[in-house]
Amino acid sequence: MRLQWTDSLTDAVGYLVVHTLRGGLATGGTRMRAGCTLGEVEDLARGMANKTATFDLPIGGAKGGIDFDPKDPRAVEVLQRFCEAMRPWLDAHWVTAEDLGVPQHLIDEVFEKLDLGQSFHAAIRRAADPVATLARVRDGLNAAVDGGFLLGDVIGGYGVAHACLATAVQWGQAPAQTTVAIQGVGTMGGAAAYYLHEAGMKITAVADAAGTLSCADGLDIPALLDLRDGYGEIDRSRLPEGIEQLPRNAIIAADVDILVPAAISYAITPDNSYDIRAHVIVEAANAATTPEAEAMLAARGIPVLPDFVANAGAVAWAWWLLLGEVDDTPDTSFDRLRTTMHDKVAQLLTAWTDEGVTPREVGHRWADDPSPLTGPVVIP
Repeated sequence: MRLQWTDSLTDAVGYLVVHTLRGGLATGGTRMRAGCTLGEVEDLARGMANKTATFDLPIGGAKGGIDFDPKDPRAVEVLQRFCEAMRPWLDAHWVTAEDLGVPQHLIDEVFEKLDLGQSFHAAIRRAADPVATLARVRDGLNAAVDGGFLLGDVIGGYGVAHACLATAVQWGQAPAQTTVAIQGVGTMGGAAAYYLHEAGMKITAVADAAGTLSCADGLDIPALLDLRDGYGEIDRSRLPEGIEQLPRNAIIAADVDILVPAAISYAITPDNSYDIRAHVIVEAANAATTPEAEAMLAARGIPVLPDFVANAGAVAWAWWLLLGEVDDTPDTSFDRLRTTMHDKVAQLLTAWTDEGVTPREVGHRWADDPSPLTGPVVIP
């Protein structure tokens, strides 16, 4: 199902695509960026359906997108009017959350203004005690973790980090001997960088909208993350010494073991795929690699761990929280996601090395055979 909305005050255009309903529910974030298209939102909704099926979640996939600059001072008002227009779906069927250009705290503020409580509203309203379920969700999202972060902000990046760590394990390579480049240091890329740094991997390059920052000896990731603004951009005026500043697109050609595109969709295309020197791509951004570019990379022996596995930690965890399978104890969530991600990545890379089957093809086999629903979705 496709819905298109035009804002009468700004001419911003918004889209909702529901790919699959399961148990009357679909889940997927809402993004905002200038140039967002219906085709992009369709791809992302399809990806969400793949994520929920791959992680055996009892819901379908959807996505929202708004063609508008999130830095525009009118952006919050546009987001609120979009959500108001989509209210019938947000009230009963569509569970949304943060995405590119829309942080979780902002979409939650909009939901409060609309008297919908929180962006998981369509699921929470089904609970026997919605007030208690909302409290559990908020406690989980706001649980404090090391580094001064909140659990809900970092769990997706933690999953990406462990997709990278599982890749190194599969190679038999120690984290300290593994180099990584990360395109994007917002919510997802920043958290992935933090946990990879904590695990001892050497991150030699990161990129934001202003360019690429490089250091062959490894970047001080916590120091750089402290220099970010609200849009995930690093203040160049306060950079530590020894960092080389390069053009934004230089990140694609970084000489590293693992490249993590964690910014925009369609970042890796046929035009730049031959610049890639990494041995594996781990997609932290949704739809980061075009199908044509992925085929070209596979022909060169470079596998792509698809987004609907590598970055699915955020949606999997959110539903584990909604279903009462994890709580606000961070270690419980981290342990479950780490174990799940390592198992899935090991299966993907084993099929690649032993049979020459791409990780995406294996992942699609999982997504095409979801666990059957045995009854209505019960939110405790």
